[in-house]
Amino acid sequence: MTDNDETQIEIEEFVDDETETSTVEFNIVVTASDWTLELLASKFISGDIIIPDYQRKFVWDIRRASTLIESFAIGLPVPQVFFYENSEGQLEVIDGQQRITSIAYFFEGYFGEQDANGNRKVFRLKGLEQRKDLEGKTFEELDDRTKRKIKNASLRGVTVKQLTPDQEQPESVYHIFERLNTGGQPLNAQEIRNAVYRGPILNQLENLNLEKNWRTIYGKPAPDPKQRDIELILRLFALFENIKGYTPPMKDFISRQMAGNRDFNSARAKRFIAAFPAATQAVVETIEKPFRPRGLLNAATLEAVMLTLLEADAVADFSEQKYDELIRRDDFLELITSNTTNTETVNSRKQIAQEVLFDDE
Repeated sequence: MTDNDETQIEIEEFVDDETETSTVEFNIVVTASDWTLELLASKFISGDIIIPDYQRKFVWDIRRASTLIESFAIGLPVPQVFFYENSEGQLEVIDGQQRITSIAYFFEGYFGEQDANGNRKVFRLKGLEQRKDLEGKTFEELDDRTKRKIKNASLRGVTVKQLTPDQEQPESVYHIFERLNTGGQPLNAQEIRNAVYRGPILNQLENLNLEKNWRTIYGKPAPDPKQRDIELILRLFALFENIKGYTPPMKDFISRQMAGNRDFNSARAKRFIAAFPAATQAVVETIEKPFRPRGLLNAATLEAVMLTLLEADAVADFSEQKYDELIRRDDFLELITSNTTNTETVNSRKQIAQEVLFDDE
């Protein structure tokens, strides 16, 4: 397996739909406006409308972007875009990155980012079907009537703003992004968190994710493009020295912990960062193919054992014999293969892991 291998690691998790159902209520205001393309482009170029760092890169080619511009030129409808108004008053594009960026590029006259030499490609319309007379032209080369029509064409934008402060109900922002991100490649859970709860915590999680023994545990040398590996580390931190504070659903608990620890400079965060390499080293040196009692990487087993090691005073006492004893226990097997995220289960399997691995001498 090479570093460029795109093979996805399958993670075994057993959850109950009722346990993982969120009960969050939204305190938001939603407004819809018809933006002229000229105003959209201006706000994008000035930074009032932004494409957050978490978003996947711009992928349209000139032909597809040209087709969009042609749609405005001939008056065809274009799907609406969604924005989230952040605490700085900027509009973050949740859905509509390709359309908004294409519009801005056309008004600028250049397509895409600068190349290695600092040059940008001139945006000339290409591959048009209805307005062949516009083929090969830049915005500035259009006749005045067409230029005016495109500038004044409108695109519906829906803006969502949370009224409740983020710190009081951080999980609701997550669900806003989750529901409104409906593009061709919707973001997954961790990508949404990265969007909503940006801060030093993400850099720290990415650094931990590159730790060599963790890569061995996860089973893939290169970081997972779907970021399930980072999500597992965040889950461990969320429960680290904090398991009694856990309340389901797990995805909301993780989101609240990321929101509340964006700076990642608390004493608990520092203890977690310090303990992580020793815990992963103990696992790799002790177990072959760890946390795979049924063949696949089992999130619940990883959680119980890693938490125990992260909080242990002496990880050197960890042994293969005790680990094998743990994963053969019927009560532990039940806890890692049924409704693995309810409160009692999360607490019980950690308690059993602690007793077997360190207390049962």
